[in-house]
Amino acid sequence: MNEIAVIRDGEGHEVLLVHGGASPRTTWGALSPLSARWTLAFVHRRGYPPSPPLREGGQDFDVDASDLTPLLDRRPHVVAHSYGVLGTLIAAARRPECVRSLTLIEPPVYYLVPGDPEVARLEAMGNAVLTHGLDTDPATLREFLSLAGAPDIGDGPLPEEVASGVRRAHGGRLPGEANLALDALRAARIPALVASGNHSPGLERICDALAVALDAERLIAPGAGHFVAAAPGFADRLEQFLISAGGRPPHLALPD
Repeated sequence: MNEIAVIRDGEGHEVLLVHGGASPRTTWGALSPLSARWTLAFVHRRGYPPSPPLREGGQDFDVDASDLTPLLDRRPHVVAHSYGVLGTLIAAARRPECVRSLTLIEPPVYYLVPGDPEVARLEAMGNAVLTHGLDTDPATLREFLSLAGAPDIGDGPLPEEVASGVRRAHGGRLPGEANLALDALRAARIPALVASGNHSPGLERICDALAVALDAERLIAPGAGHFVAAAPGFADRLEQFLISAGGRPPHLALPD
């Protein structure tokens, strides 16, 4: 009764897609052509219909991890974005043998770059929005939303879709509280790719540090801001990585 919704499309090895604060459609829409060769499994985190509403307390990466862990039964490739990376990493560390590969896009793992003023500023902005929601200092809120890829952020009232997203994020657990077992994931030798959009120096340094921590491949795909999956060429590069990580789409499958 309390399971989250996963909508699957396509055929071939499963690619489990875990969104962050934006909807699955907004985050992953540009990857739809891959469904011709892969099963795209669109996770809907709690609070995103048709999944159940958020539990008391707001977004929680540990709850995400509990929801995601049983979805690893099919040994999917896992692709996660932004806040969704936190629960993904926790779930993957619980069952590393069930993860075919990890692709991690612009996650809020600020602690990997201690003492960096820009990273500290990003963390402070994100924490303010999670803590205060629409009551966040207006300039801080608009800068954060612009960085996060929210559309039509001007000087007037926020579009209702954007305001609704802020309300949904309000009260969520702060990323700095996440206990991430990166050493265990590296030791498990899960093929990993860390991707970013080259629109924020702080996020670039975070992704550089995460790639080192996981011994991961590194991809910079500019052109779509925080929504890196929509950047020109990203889908092709992701598919190359999935194949190299041990997944072959049906037309490349070898005969038994």
